[in-house]
Amino acid sequence: MVVAIIGVGLIGGSLALKLKELRIAQHLIGVEQSESNQKIALERQLVDEFLPLEEAIEKADLIILAIPVNSTIAMLQKVITLISKQVVMDVGSTKKEILEAIKGHPNRKRFVATHPMWGTEFSGPTAATADSFANKAAVICSAEESDKDAVEMVEQIYTQLGMHLMYMDAAAHDVHTAYISHISHITSFALANTVLEKEKEENTIFELASGGFESTVRLAKSNPEMWVPIFKQNRENVLDVLNEHISQLRKIKSCLEKENYEYLKELIVHANDIKRILK
Repeated sequence: MVVAIIGVGLIGGSLALKLKELRIAQHLIGVEQSESNQKIALERQLVDEFLPLEEAIEKADLIILAIPVNSTIAMLQKVITLISKQVVMDVGSTKKEILEAIKGHPNRKRFVATHPMWGTEFSGPTAATADSFANKAAVICSAEESDKDAVEMVEQIYTQLGMHLMYMDAAAHDVHTAYISHISHITSFALANTVLEKEKEENTIFELASGGFESTVRLAKSNPEMWVPIFKQNRENVLDVLNEHISQLRKIKSCLEKENYEYLKELIVHANDIKRILK
């Protein structure tokens, strides 16, 4: 199989490494605007060559879009107009706006909307790693709107990567990712900004940072060029979960203000129930 990856960064580069390692792809073509990313990707042998978009599409059996979601819609509209029978898939964190943008396109059924639930706070081809994807979820969205053979190809790839498959419609996906992924990043950004505003001694932060603080604030290192478009496209769902999160913070604040430590304990005990879900 010949695979073209549009955007050879963290996710695209990591996919390239695994597709090559597992011999799923016999030839990997990169499409990348950044010359520095091209150079790094070739040095790391993430792809075999870089080609202009049209040439890459013509040669490929599978085209993977691994670019920020604000660029995905325009690129996807262009790509599915250029294909014949090739399969196209994306790996983005939002789905509803992307699928609405290509609704009714004659080649719509050759596109499979997916979201491999893996990532790190790092970005770019230097961050690509082969130690990824296994034992994580791969969400396939609105599969009934895609050709059966296209969905089967994507399913086989994710299964070979060691991922377990989940199926949901685009709207449900965006709601769930707002609660599971997007609010985690917002919380981390807010915590980092809180500490940076209140603690002016950088050495103190470094010296006192424990494992708990590091793990909570880790996502604050994430690339804003990726995350601002995600929050924008999933704005309504993110606002909904953010309102609930603020409500929970106010409860804790009120407990401390009123010295209501019994209710504070109840809130923490209730929070401990997350262990039942994340066991």
